[in-house]
Amino acid sequence: MRFLVSVFIYTYCFLFYALEINAQSKPTIPEKITNQNNELKEVVIKKQASLVKYVANGTLDVNVANTLLSTSSSVNELLGRVPNVIVAEGQISVLGRGEAIIYLNGILINYERFAAIPVSQILKIEVISNPSSKYDAEGKAVINIITKKNIENGMLGSVSQQVTVSEFAGTSTNTLLDFNYTKGKFSFITNYGLQLGKGRELLYTTRTRPNPEDYMRSELTTDWKRQFNNYSNFGFGLQYTFSEKNYISLAYSGNIEDLGGVVESRNSISNNVGNSFYATDIAKNDVLLNQFINLNYNAITDSKGSSLFIGTQYSNYNGTIKDFIDENSLVDERNAEKYLKNNVDNTINIISIQADYSKKINENTKLETGAKFSNAKVQSGTDFLISDTENGGFEPDDQLSSDFKYVEKISAVYFNYGSSLGKKFNFSFGARGEWTSYNLYTTANGIQEFKKSYGNFFPNVLLNMDVSDDLKAHISYVSRITRPRYQGLNPYVIYQDPFTTIEGNPNLLPEKVHAFEIGAMYKKFDFKIGYTYKIDPISGAALRGDTPNSYILRSLNIEKEHTFFTSLSRSFANKWWNSTNTISMNLSKSIDNFYEYALGPVKPQIYLYSNNTFTIPNLFKVQLLAWYLGDKSYGLRSENSRSTVTVGIERNFFKETLKLNFTANDIFHDFIVSGNYDVGQTEIYYHRTYTTNYFKLIATYSFGNSKKQAFKKTEIEQSENNRAR
Repeated sequence: MRFLVSVFIYTYCFLFYALEINAQSKPTIPEKITNQNNELKEVVIKKQASLVKYVANGTLDVNVANTLLSTSSSVNELLGRVPNVIVAEGQISVLGRGEAIIYLNGILINYERFAAIPVSQILKIEVISNPSSKYDAEGKAVINIITKKNIENGMLGSVSQQVTVSEFAGTSTNTLLDFNYTKGKFSFITNYGLQLGKGRELLYTTRTRPNPEDYMRSELTTDWKRQFNNYSNFGFGLQYTFSEKNYISLAYSGNIEDLGGVVESRNSISNNVGNSFYATDIAKNDVLLNQFINLNYNAITDSKGSSLFIGTQYSNYNGTIKDFIDENSLVDERNAEKYLKNNVDNTINIISIQADYSKKINENTKLETGAKFSNAKVQSGTDFLISDTENGGFEPDDQLSSDFKYVEKISAVYFNYGSSLGKKFNFSFGARGEWTSYNLYTTANGIQEFKKSYGNFFPNVLLNMDVSDDLKAHISYVSRITRPRYQGLNPYVIYQDPFTTIEGNPNLLPEKVHAFEIGAMYKKFDFKIGYTYKIDPISGAALRGDTPNSYILRSLNIEKEHTFFTSLSRSFANKWWNSTNTISMNLSKSIDNFYEYALGPVKPQIYLYSNNTFTIPNLFKVQLLAWYLGDKSYGLRSENSRSTVTVGIERNFFKETLKLNFTANDIFHDFIVSGNYDVGQTEIYYHRTYTTNYFKLIATYSFGNSKKQAFKKTEIEQSENNRAR
């Protein structure tokens, strides 16, 4: 590993400074251009577009179309290859900021809708670390996915077949179709994706209480061997364009997650009484259906480019779990066996309406304002049944069974004003106000009822300075909030073994964030330094249960967290080499005096990223992607380093209608999330391995008589949907 890191750092420095002459060189234009039929022929000088563009306000623009990023099998995988974006443990985070929310063409969408976006339709991705008040206050950063657009008539489509082979998980296939058609004022778009095969996730955990009077050591291995019976996403949309200035769109989208397979859990426990061993096999039968309907209207209201957006969305989630659990135990050389059934029905319905108006006062001045209302209803019922025989009578287990109801209403208004001060300064400031009320009812651990209303105010300020043609700088302040996910509030039981459960926490509070940043762009370098202060950060830990050896994995609020970060980036492109490079450092300190965490050292974390594409004209492209995320210690926890090295090769055939791509992802299988922390006299270590080490072959065929896509559908802001997962 040290050798790989040394090679990576050496390569990184080389990419920063080598071949500078090539990066600065200009293409040569022939002195004579042939003129036939009295028409001047077009001279096309091809040069690779840079993978990224650094914007003066701290935003990072990442090109996807016509790069090897477009060969990613999913948007989730694509974002994991974007600089400063970390994808792990079900979260998408921006380094130095925290968990991000996802936008599609400027409108917030839910995670399931995000997962259904065909990569082939993505033009670029914006990583916005300083979002203004027009963006929903949920989340600490914004990732805006921008799709291709056009108004030309015609049709365009693509079919992609992917085959992934992994020694760790097995083989899976992914079939993707997307089709666009435009005639006159009507546009139609549809897409479908189907994933079949296998996936895997392996977690090794130790829990140790070293105190001799209360000694216990547990070694737990949980192996999720997933079978994708039907992982599919689908959607279609209609758009009618009244004129060049306004259009209306209607869209339906959804996804199905039919998950089978088995979860194998093995727990070896030793204490002052003796030794015991528990083997639990859970036969999975989980089905989730998500559906979304959007109706949107967009209009340009004057000659200066002012705009109006009105939209509404209905979201419906229906999930069922019918797991069969076979549990064997060996205690003091005595065998015992029991069987459990876990039946869960879960429904979430969300209705939202939103209006946004942008008034362009003059070329340099714009006022944005808007309002949003959402109503979310969550309901679930969990029935645990237990029996001593596989086919015998199952009796309800009241301690594991529960009902949950949650109703939440959020109203929000915002404004954002931007203008300039002379030729060298421009600024924006704004604020977002939100009012939240909710009712929560659960029968877990006795009947619990919560009813609360609260308001929040989120100001933001951004100042940009053009010091010279080569030097631009910015200063910003933003405030944000992260509300708990609905299932994080639901205390229903996810069963792993007799001593390990995952449960929600109805007492969770929203996490509030205040972030400051100073940045500068000098020629081709981009530099940032910032500070983030979090109040009531949402974290998680394994806490002791009601019995001596039991533990509950639960989300919780710690007291506060301080984070300092700095980042330096450099990229360049010429006709045969495209290179993007970043080096960052984070220093975080978490503070809590409630859960009896043991305080540890605070150490900085280093992040290195390099993405290189080499083009051999008329033959193929080769991509080398590598990143390294170093060790991190932030007072209450320590995390170990992880890294990825990925190599891909791509070739086009038949005038670029057929594209073949072969990728070796995470070659050394070093993307492993591990770390340790001490809480409540227990020392905990975890080591989680994902299906990131694989070989993938992709064949994509494009067809149609239009070179651009036409559908302009936007989505209503849906921060509530992000919390549904």
